[in-house]
Amino acid sequence: MEVAVRSTSALTAAAATAAATATCLALALPALPAAAATPAPGKPDLGRFYGQKIKWAACEPAAQNLPEDVTKDKDVVCGKVTVPLDYAHPGGDTLDLALMKVKASGDKRGSLLVNFGGPGGAGVSGLAGSKKDFGYVGKGYDVVGFDPRGVGLSEPVSCGERPDPEGADGAEDAAALLRQLREAAARCDKESGPVLQHMGTVNVSRDLDVMRQALGDKKLNYLGFSYGTRLGAVYTAQFPKKVGRMVLDGVDTLTENVEEQGLVGAEGRQTALDNFLLWCTKNAGCVFGEDSRAARETMVKIVKDLDAYPLRAMDGQEFTGQDVVSVLGTALYSRQAWPALSQALGGLLADGDPRALLRMGGALGERPEAPQGARAEVPEDNADAALMAVNCADDPDRPDAKEVEREVGRIQREFEEASPVFGKSMLTPVLLCFGRPAGTDYIRDDVRDVDTPKFLLVGTRGDPATPYRWTEETAKRLGSSAVVLDNKGDGHTGYFGSKCVKAKVDAFLLYKELPKNGSSCAAE
Repeated sequence: MEVAVRSTSALTAAAATAAATATCLALALPALPAAAATPAPGKPDLGRFYGQKIKWAACEPAAQNLPEDVTKDKDVVCGKVTVPLDYAHPGGDTLDLALMKVKASGDKRGSLLVNFGGPGGAGVSGLAGSKKDFGYVGKGYDVVGFDPRGVGLSEPVSCGERPDPEGADGAEDAAALLRQLREAAARCDKESGPVLQHMGTVNVSRDLDVMRQALGDKKLNYLGFSYGTRLGAVYTAQFPKKVGRMVLDGVDTLTENVEEQGLVGAEGRQTALDNFLLWCTKNAGCVFGEDSRAARETMVKIVKDLDAYPLRAMDGQEFTGQDVVSVLGTALYSRQAWPALSQALGGLLADGDPRALLRMGGALGERPEAPQGARAEVPEDNADAALMAVNCADDPDRPDAKEVEREVGRIQREFEEASPVFGKSMLTPVLLCFGRPAGTDYIRDDVRDVDTPKFLLVGTRGDPATPYRWTEETAKRLGSSAVVLDNKGDGHTGYFGSKCVKAKVDAFLLYKELPKNGSSCAAE
């Protein structure tokens, strides 16, 4: 759903999920210590942040990388909210977080804050690209998208040049890998600045509550997709009395470490790819022929060959196998994209022409200039760098260097076995947290048995990024407040792909009509 243009070296889905397809751009980010993430409540004075009012103005299409048809809409406005860089020391440096609001078209009952996932998904461009999808719920809400700290227009993090850490079987190679990751971490620090040390969902949740107050809402009404469900769950634990109507769609895990998440992501994407290839080979004119097993082998060969011998696009940029992987990771989220993906792969196989795939990945076109006084542009690796920053900061498990040297070969083999296509890209986030300071244990230890009004969890049976079992596990962990809607369909999340899910979600948000726990929507 993100409309920001990306280069071929960083094709990613910004609205994707906790399990977004990460490339080697986001590196070994130092995690936020637990003590800094969860300062004692009530001690720091946050009055100046909770007392602010948002100054809304027309959005700027060039400066904010937004389509003109959106910015010309008088019901679409942009603003910012100021939050402390470090909640333990609110008198210090601050961050300005970018927001976009689509004004309610009817009687407004408040604001609906939306997070599109990632972590690393930009909410301003995400809302611009999906504004029409919120037309019905927008009758009763101002729909608000935001760029979380470190993302998009909100002091974006970056790791600079692209390294390519590889798994290794030998101790000597593993030691070299660790040195490479430490060097990469130093580059991340240099390129990102102070915000990097204050990433993580615990801080984003606190930012969310400042936004709620600045929007004038007594309770938070919230719709979170993929990683946005982790953010929503953390909010229910931190601010249980402020929870209004909340929907979590494409439910993330609250307990599995980055290695476990990566393996699940690799397996889920491989299953989705196999389903796509089976669908393609059953249709006349499929570029892969009629044999789905042979099609799978061809797909593996495409990725390996392009990694070894990249194509060059018209502008001179390289198009690699990992760029194909990134486009696949995006397109497989929705069956609606499968016909276009089939045609794009046909162009690549038949003519060596990557342009259709580039368009699917959002890599064709020019990047707009940033506003005067702002950073030159949103770094091309921002979504990936933010994904790593948040996931490393949220994970308390961290093996030491000796463990990494012993285990990296085994882990690499496990990821390759889980998916010969996606294994490498899903392994990278795991390697990039190894050897780094442990993240907060707040999510794993304290986000449970929340005392809030009932809220809705949507799980999709054929979700390639957030498996349905995570919905069940997270619902059980959060307790009796969590109500589950079982979407029997395919694709990542349910709201944008299922009319049934959309109707039930909108009915809850607008009219407080909550489905019965365990009720379902049939595949569409």
